[in-house]
Amino acid sequence: MESARDWSDSAGNSQDNAPNLTARKQAYSGARFGVDSMFKKEIISQIVIDASPERVWHLLTDFESFPQWNPFIRRAQGRPKAGGRIEVHIQPSGARGMTFRPKILKAEPNHELRWLGRLWMPWLFDGEHIFTIEPIGIRRVHFVQREIFTGLLVPFLKHGLETNTKRGFEEMNLALKLKAEQLAE
Repeated sequence: MESARDWSDSAGNSQDNAPNLTARKQAYSGARFGVDSMFKKEIISQIVIDASPERVWHLLTDFESFPQWNPFIRRAQGRPKAGGRIEVHIQPSGARGMTFRPKILKAEPNHELRWLGRLWMPWLFDGEHIFTIEPIGIRRVHFVQREIFTGLLVPFLKHGLETNTKRGFEEMNLALKLKAEQLAE
């Protein structure tokens, strides 16, 4: 599990125990994660949450509670277990919703949840959705939500990804922060 202590940016520069979030944001948007092309688009949203990694993980994986607090992933069913499938209904505010059955690629408690969703067939429109929880202090985490979209439909859907999907990520991150910090009090 990566900690703030052993984190390094795309150039291999290590960070100290209290990482500079501006530097980290620049690293995330640089060559390591933010490379877009005609058939690839990455959306990233991040936030600092004053709660423990355990609290944030619990909320992120308590799918039954999503309808009460999550403005982006309105519904999710299943278990977050690597190799399994879940059913997810996303609907950014002001946009149409979509239901799909992604495969869980990674479920590392208190650190990372990752799944791969696909529209009909490989390489048409795939989305690898990644949630990471990085401790940056006592009862404080850096939460990153990102998705890497690839496939032949990316050029046609890029505008919606940059607006609706990005807005959905930001709204979910803020709602997660408010819920986690409210429960941490």
